Amino acid sequence: MDDGRTVIGESSSAPQGKVEEKGKQRPVPRNFKLAGNKQEISSDFMQPMHMPEENRPFFVNIGRSGVIAALEELDKQLQEAQLPRVLSKKVPTDWTGKEIAPGQLGLINHGGTPKVLTRPGRYPGFPLRNWWARSWCGTKGLSDTVIEFQGLTVVQVSQNQAAVVSDPQNQVFVVTNSGFVAYAMEGTYDVLSIVDQTHLPTILKDKLTGVTLGWTHEVKMRSKVSSREEKEYVVATFLNIPANNCAILQREDDLELLGAGQSVITNPSVTLRGLYTLGENQVEMPTKDIFTRDQVPVSLTIYLKWQLTEPLKLAHHGYSTPYEALRDKTQSILTQIVAHLDYSSMVKQRSLGPDNMDDGTDPSSPFLDALRTRAMDDMHDAALEYGIILKDLAVIDRQFKGEIASTMDKLTTRALQAQVEAANVDRENSNKVKQEEGALAVTQIKAQAANTQADAEAYRVIAAAKAQAQRIKIEAEAQAEATRMQAEAEAEAVRIKAKADELVVDGFAREMELRRLEVARVRAYGSKTVFVPTESTGAQMGNALALGMAATMGAENGRAVKG
Repeated sequence: MDDGRTVIGESSSAPQGKVEEKGKQRPVPRNFKLAGNKQEISSDFMQPMHMPEENRPFFVNIGRSGVIAALEELDKQLQEAQLPRVLSKKVPTDWTGKEIAPGQLGLINHGGTPKVLTRPGRYPGFPLRNWWARSWCGTKGLSDTVIEFQGLTVVQVSQNQAAVVSDPQNQVFVVTNSGFVAYAMEGTYDVLSIVDQTHLPTILKDKLTGVTLGWTHEVKMRSKVSSREEKEYVVATFLNIPANNCAILQREDDLELLGAGQSVITNPSVTLRGLYTLGENQVEMPTKDIFTRDQVPVSLTIYLKWQLTEPLKLAHHGYSTPYEALRDKTQSILTQIVAHLDYSSMVKQRSLGPDNMDDGTDPSSPFLDALRTRAMDDMHDAALEYGIILKDLAVIDRQFKGEIASTMDKLTTRALQAQVEAANVDRENSNKVKQEEGALAVTQIKAQAANTQADAEAYRVIAAAKAQAQRIKIEAEAQAEATRMQAEAEAEAVRIKAKADELVVDGFAREMELRRLEVARVRAYGSKTVFVPTESTGAQMGNALALGMAATMGAENGRAVKG
């Protein structure tokens, strides 16, 4: 058997108790008790899916040995009861006749009673074999889910399947992950449906939040209630509850918490109260009109965030969803809070929630203070009574109504427009000041850049002048030094030449030198040039004397140097 559950059994006879909770006495459903903060289920009508009781006549469960072994056991029971057997005595051959392959069953109608051929092979017909009052009805597979033939019923379901079966007395039972072989002498075993438990067709969602609560499927049985009328009745309800969800079942005054998993309800006294999710949910809830202390109607939009932890408490109070319970309490608590506030104290505050509850310096925040000190605390306590944990509460919008609210809205709108206009003027002035400041800053930056550029130009001119002067100075010094060195070199050459001439004492050498000078002069001026003395005789004599004196002084100097 698998992990599914079916709802069966009779009502509990346990006495109804009382539980003290916050000073109030509240009746507790008889089928569960409170232990600490958790509910301990003590149910007697939730049991695992099971096979029908074993004392049914001619009903054999299919075990590990398979269908043929179950048919043999059923045949044995019929034989012991001296009733017609279901297994045929025919012996197969290999040469002619109706063929039965391995894994198949042959079906024979023997005068209205079923006969089954289980051994593979060929079965010859008439006149080779006795077919008196017998007719061949074909073959069926051993692994077929349902085989129904002349009162013989064979059912085999896999792990995710469930067979809903009605017995000859119209009692419905469910078979999962197993099977049976049965023969009804009076009435029939009718297989009403084979259900895929993991893919139920009907999905259930929370209409408000859109959360998937689970999947269901109802199996119906057609019954003839008169000679002309037939009706369908629900005989089994399948449930597939996802993780973190649950269902509430009810039988008379008893409530039962059904956790996640696959279940089926076959007990007519047990009804499905509802499906719930245990995860967090959030919604925006509009309230009804609430009157302030000065009789101005206001409509609020509330943001709620909650988590259901104890669904039995919620179901016991008669609410089908947590939202219904929170809606009524929220409306009541906000009505009490707003009734003590003026319109002027509410119109100044646009949003009311956790983001603006920390600042208590605002003189127009009585609504926030009331919401913080009363609404959250009262709502949290009220939600716990229904098994709900309230995690967030905020007023995100409000709409005032009536003539007074319209007039006040106009005045408030004018004031707000004046504030907006003043803010716009301030913003424009601020923008102009910022523009002028920006222009001034640009001018200062440009002037600073011009000064910097002038300084750079002057520095460049001064540096160029200094470099030019330095260049001229260096060139003059270099030229003067070159001239001096050239003069010294020339003087030195003259001195050297004079010394060389002084050292010449041979007359022939002197004569040769004079001739060389003559040759150089003729080469320089040409052979046709006539040199005419321009000096007088006295002058020539003076020059001769000067030359002689110079020669004498040069000779003396030479002797002095040698000495």
